[in-house]
Amino acid sequence: MTTFAARLLTLLGFVGLLCWVLLWHLWLSPHPDLNPWLLPVIWTVPLLFPLKGILQGNPYTHAWGNFVLMPYFLHALTLITTDEGERALAVVELVLTTLAFVGTIYYARLRGRELGLSIRKSKENG
Repeated sequence: MTTFAARLLTLLGFVGLLCWVLLWHLWLSPHPDLNPWLLPVIWTVPLLFPLKGILQGNPYTHAWGNFVLMPYFLHALTLITTDEGERALAVVELVLTTLAFVGTIYYARLRGRELGLSIRKSKENG
């Protein structure tokens, strides 16, 4: 995989997930008992923390941005297995999260190498 392809995967997955969460919770399946803006805010705020670094192509942000993606991954898997009504929506969330996850891993690794930022193993540790 090239750095460019990893960057495209990351942007497609990450920005796609951000847009999907808003679309899902505001229009496709808003919660019937809560303020219509509560869930979209709760689900989009974590994605905003690494957004600037992701858009700028910072490999360090791509590396830690994976931690932000994990709740979305778990949320999608949970809904796929428990909620037939939102299963299709959760599959989209899972695909976008997986694209972002794979893209960020490869981009951080490849771009980090290009910039000479790779972590080298010491001879003592194996």
